[in-house]
Amino acid sequence: MKALTQAEEEVMQLLWQLEKAYVRDLLERWPAPKPAYNTISTIIRILEQKGFVGHEPHGKTHAYYPLVSKETYSSYAGGNLIQKYFDGSLPRLVAHLAQDESLSTSELDQLLAQLQALKNQKA
Repeated sequence: MKALTQAEEEVMQLLWQLEKAYVRDLLERWPAPKPAYNTISTIIRILEQKGFVGHEPHGKTHAYYPLVSKETYSSYAGGNLIQKYFDGSLPRLVAHLAQDESLSTSELDQLLAQLQALKNQKA
């Protein structure tokens, strides 16, 4: 699987929400400032080449739909993030978040409870 650019991810986020859409549908939902129609169309064609998007022809236009689920890409992107910035170590990521005060005490407690539950399942 290939990593997506920020613009490609934004298009995919909309396609995952809509499940199937025309370029004009994506453009309508795009936050301001909106890109040009041709820009969205080009990004969609790139996503098709990368295997992320398929299409159904409807006259002179196409309805586009995701071929890769949000969950599949999230797993890939999360693993890639951990590998790139934390030497493949999930504990390093969690420690970074805790030290950076991105996680509150209650969130740390929730995380510990979830980890303990997973540990008990594996035992």
